Amino acid sequence: MSETPHDVDLEYLARMPKADLHVHLIGTTRASTFAELARRAGLDLPAEPEAIWRDINSLPPDPELYRNTRIPVPQERAPDEPEVSYSLFRASGWVEEALRDADDFTRITYEAFEDAHRGAVRHLELHVDDVPPRLAGLGFAGMVEACAEGIRLAERDFGMTGRLIGSIDRSKDADWALDYVRRVVAVEHEYLAGIGLVNLEVAGPPERFAEAYRLAGEAGLRRTAHASEHAPVAVNTVTCLDLLGCDRIDHGYYVLEDDAVVARCRDEGVPFTVISTTSRRSWRPWRRASIAAMLDAGLNVILASDDPGMFPTSLVGEYRIAAETIGVPRSRLRQMALNSIDASWLPPTEKATARARFESELAALDAEFATR
Repeated sequence: MSETPHDVDLEYLARMPKADLHVHLIGTTRASTFAELARRAGLDLPAEPEAIWRDINSLPPDPELYRNTRIPVPQERAPDEPEVSYSLFRASGWVEEALRDADDFTRITYEAFEDAHRGAVRHLELHVDDVPPRLAGLGFAGMVEACAEGIRLAERDFGMTGRLIGSIDRSKDADWALDYVRRVVAVEHEYLAGIGLVNLEVAGPPERFAEAYRLAGEAGLRRTAHASEHAPVAVNTVTCLDLLGCDRIDHGYYVLEDDAVVARCRDEGVPFTVISTTSRRSWRPWRRASIAAMLDAGLNVILASDDPGMFPTSLVGEYRIAAETIGVPRSRLRQMALNSIDASWLPPTEKATARARFESELAALDAEFATR
């Protein structure tokens, strides 16, 4: 897919109902909100908060890992890289330092929904990390409830739905992960739908977390994981599906390294939540080429926004990139939107209602734009 399709109207994309299933709460934080929270907290930052957000640019891992991938990974710097770069993880750490109470979690959750709503996102699923050490007194349950309050306010104000995903930091060990999932399971909150596995893939192979995922599955939690994103192998995706019991895969670009894995994922309809915009600016062309190849292979690709407060994108922006840069036709983008709500972790009855709403809105849009 390389040519821009002629049947995609950008207004249509902006108004098309969507679900965003791969979003990190901390990464949704607006630059203006971070600036306010950082100044209130008196953080000692190396630059003005707004400048930090402007210059987020994570440098790639060891380039030797990516010398012989099927889709070449750029080895040189991107032309738009700033002189001083701030990694996504460093910026996220500063946000966590700036958060002071439950109201702050409610605020950034609500703002995440508010921003998503502007692009016709109807359902949003947010990855939440462990409670920051500074807020240990709030506890994980208190943090979840604070985020849930933000979702309730968004339901009231925007008619949206949302869920939370408890994120395991894969740089930690298996015992930590098991303890974390025990705390996730103990919360038993209606808005906490499942778990995910985050952080740099090369820092922790998925098999390390088998026991934690087993516990989550026994408790009825849904499961996803970042896989085949930083480690240039398809086997990690297989491990996440077979050993961890995942029903979605976040990213997954390196499944393209193994034709048999691609065929299996295509036949099983495994949902891949993909993002063409990354904080690794030099990798953006590779991401987009990989997504095009995944689509050409018939994989169930679902667009997501990942860290839209820190990246120069949004979910509607990702749909626009898919249309204008990758060359995805409107019919495929429309099906992606339907697939996104189908892959959500809403309870069955709510999902059926949301699916019907998507179909109704899309039918109305199709009728409207057919007369233009």
